[in-house]
Amino acid sequence: MKILVFQHHPEEHPGIFRQFLAADNIAWDAVELDAGEPIPNLDGYDALWAMGGPMDVWQEDEHPWLKAEKAAIREAVWERKMPYLGVCLGHQLLVDALGGTVSPMPLGEVGVLPINLTQAGAADPLFGPDGGDLMALQWHSAEVTELPEGGTTMASSPVSPCQAVRVGGNAYGIQYHVEVTEETVPLWVEIPEYKAALEKSIGAHALPAFSQAVNDNMAGFQQSARRIYDGFKALL
Repeated sequence: MKILVFQHHPEEHPGIFRQFLAADNIAWDAVELDAGEPIPNLDGYDALWAMGGPMDVWQEDEHPWLKAEKAAIREAVWERKMPYLGVCLGHQLLVDALGGTVSPMPLGEVGVLPINLTQAGAADPLFGPDGGDLMALQWHSAEVTELPEGGTTMASSPVSPCQAVRVGGNAYGIQYHVEVTEETVPLWVEIPEYKAALEKSIGAHALPAFSQAVNDNMAGFQQSARRIYDGFKALL
């Protein structure tokens, strides 16, 4: 069993999922698209993951590789029916690639904030039935505003109505971050786009309280990550 992982920044990797994959002896290959690494043939892979990144889905002129990535997502999800998991940018790429809409937000959603499962989400093995509502790490300035054909909202927040989506029976996207570890915030705050989004959304001096909130909720994040991972693994 092998998973192909699309990365868009060296520090936007599968995070805590790497421990789960190692424990299950599941191999995975990362392709650093922002560094110009080519997308391999999908024949050798059983699933596709796409992680976060500081760019936006509509920035194809600045990042031409986005076109090839969206084409690969369409091939994986539509043609091959491969299990797919997208996180943050990967969530938005799934929606955009399959014909939905992603739009800039007037003010980004940054912080440890509540997520509410929809009825469909509570009944889905990746989020329910015992997942309930939860606190989630948010760090994004774009959002899904229109679902693709076959898309169902799995979770929402007071700020952004589509926090998680399922497309068909094989593809999932989550806007929030569950892959985080103790290293995540110190590394991400060094990314200029993320630092700017944090300061614009919650203030220039909010980092200490933000970091503390992340640490205080780390066990819950990792519990959510475990549930999503186990549910996704069942698709394989």
